[in-house]
Amino acid sequence: MTSFENKTRILGQLWINFKTEDEWSDFFEYNDMGLPLAFAFTEGIVNHTNTLEQYINETWSLLLEGLETEDTGFVDLSELLQED
Repeated sequence: MTSFENKTRILGQLWINFKTEDEWSDFFEYNDMGLPLAFAFTEGIVNHTNTLEQYINETWSLLLEGLETEDTGFVDLSELLQED
């Protein structure tokens, strides 16, 4: 399983690197809180709270569902998006 810190790093990387890409627009629109919160946590802007963890975990689950992949303990975005 991917650690909370890695989830936030991956989601933050996704948001920063792909927020203007049309193929991600629906995902970004629906997760308009979880993605920037993940980035803000990774950058030390916000602190860990139970509510933050709920947003991150929901956003993470939706990402994995959309990518049709299982959580195998990812470290960064490039590993998650790596094609077999």
